Amino acid sequence: MEWVTTEYSGAGDPRRSLELLWGVREPPKRGPKPRLTAEEIVRTAIGVADAEGLDALSMRHIADELGVSPMSIYTYVPGKAELIDVMVDRAFGELTPPSHDSWRARLDHIARDNWALFHRHPWLLHVTLARPPMGPNTFGKYEYELRAVDGLGLTDLEMDSVVALVTGFAESAARVSVNAAEAERRSGVSDLQWWEATAPVLHTLIDEADYPLGTRVGTASGQAYGSAVAPGRAFEFGLARVLDGIEVLISSR
Repeated sequence: MEWVTTEYSGAGDPRRSLELLWGVREPPKRGPKPRLTAEEIVRTAIGVADAEGLDALSMRHIADELGVSPMSIYTYVPGKAELIDVMVDRAFGELTPPSHDSWRARLDHIARDNWALFHRHPWLLHVTLARPPMGPNTFGKYEYELRAVDGLGLTDLEMDSVVALVTGFAESAARVSVNAAEAERRSGVSDLQWWEATAPVLHTLIDEADYPLGTRVGTASGQAYGSAVAPGRAFEFGLARVLDGIEVLISSR
């Protein structure tokens, strides 16, 4: 089984990470003109992670991509932990604030925007954000997410919880979707092909009368989805129910 390393944002030196996030660290002033910038390194690192995953990310790999020595990377970026903080913050910069009139449409936009981001950058799902990178895009993201539910009669803690619920749902749903696509890519077998090979053997091993609900519902959903799971459908259904629940909270005020 192939394991994917989990990285943790905020694992590096706080001062050096913040300086890099906010562009405080300057390239050396002496010697020849610098060949690189921190932004070039971050963009290259994101490209590597997009194509090969976080496990492939190393200072040497980035240096090879840029045609420089690994030590020259450390001139601009203190280490991998600080680099991951900046990668996450730069990825968050791709998200767009909602411009809709209704709170429901605003939260719907936020959820879909996050869902799409995780599909563009699957490696984000392997970075634990319990200590989020305190960069400009992370702050901006949180600010406009809160604005989406401001003025609705919610307390500050409820506003924070609503935002966490919507973005957390989008991340969880995207994880299932990305994992399903990755399973098909690595195995070279589609969900339909997997089920066509599994079902005949399964029918010889179990008595469907012992699992009447599972058999009935599983058959109906499998025929509808063409697979055991339907991540896109689950996202649509779940998002609507999340927003319905938030509407009950808001209406109670």
